[in-house]
Amino acid sequence: MPPASSASLLCPVCRDRLHFRGGTRRTLVCPAGHSFDPARQGYFNFLVGKGTVFEADSADMVAARFDFLSAGHYRPLADAVADAALPAFAGSTPATPGTVLDAGTGTGHYLRVLLDRLTAAGTRAEAVGLDISKFALRRAARLNPEAVNIVADVWQPLPVPDGVVDVVTVVFAPRNAAEFARVLRPGGRLVVVTPRPGHLGEIAGEAGLLGIDPAKDQRLAASLGHSFSALSATDLDVPLALQPADVGRLALMGPAGHHLDRGALAAMTAGLPPVTDVSARFRISVFEPLHHHGPVT
Repeated sequence: MPPASSASLLCPVCRDRLHFRGGTRRTLVCPAGHSFDPARQGYFNFLVGKGTVFEADSADMVAARFDFLSAGHYRPLADAVADAALPAFAGSTPATPGTVLDAGTGTGHYLRVLLDRLTAAGTRAEAVGLDISKFALRRAARLNPEAVNIVADVWQPLPVPDGVVDVVTVVFAPRNAAEFARVLRPGGRLVVVTPRPGHLGEIAGEAGLLGIDPAKDQRLAASLGHSFSALSATDLDVPLALQPADVGRLALMGPAGHHLDRGALAAMTAGLPPVTDVSARFRISVFEPLHHHGPVT
């Protein structure tokens, strides 16, 4: 369980402040009495009311992602995300830590690298990891026990007060521009990772992967333009030498995993050579919020 001083949270029911109530299974409680117990695996479920219309990643999709990322294939990307985020923590110390919100945290691998980099730099950050998949959060809570890991819908009001977050990271996940701008402090950073044309092109057709929209950059800029200004964009190419099982995991772990025929995928990977060379092509975009709203008290 994260420490009682972890990042301030808001009740998803009434939007008042949440506080940890003591005990071995720490409960989050607001003044109105709404309470949230941690799941046995350590995460909290903030999906309330009608829930969400979005399809969460399934257990096998999450397992594929966990195994693929644990093998280190995308470690250069995790390092690049940390590089983009670190400047926003320049004023942080272990006594006065910054705050990071990892929106769409998935299995927590990218957040883990950032938290370790901050520790290596002599500081730390209080962390909130949000994802809509409870299967992903089970993994993330084990990997990042010091974070508050929450099942939540990023398209609903985020359970975080105004202006308290130093960095929002979004790695292949939905982007709620207005809410990200609301929770970021002045001078805070939004770090977004998107695929570039040609990403995984060598296997995209055979593996049934979704195509990359050539207008993706324009759509990203348009979706954020009312709330953010662009600071930088960095392209990262990662050459991958993948065994057949890795190709299968890569296909299953992304959005296409919702629709792929598992039997057909297994047959395709069985026919692959011992090693397949694949190009991963990413863009790491950094934005700064245009407006700031007064903090919630």
